[in-house]
Amino acid sequence: MSELRWRKSTRSGQYNCVEVALVSGGALVRDSKAPDETRVGVSAGQWRSFLTQVRAGRYDV
Repeated sequence: MSELRWRKSTRSGQYNCVEVALVSGGALVRDSKAPDETRVGVSAGQWRSFLTQVRAGRYDV
């Protein structure tokens, strides 16, 4: 696999940092405090759906 380009979420805080790398067919998500730990993979459709929900405020607290 080629070098992944990780981007930190603009909504990340001091203790809840999330990073995303776009890959062919979807995205990988990881905890920036533990970059070598588990990564979650989602399809492109799942990623688009999640972003739509975030933009709509579904996860705002």
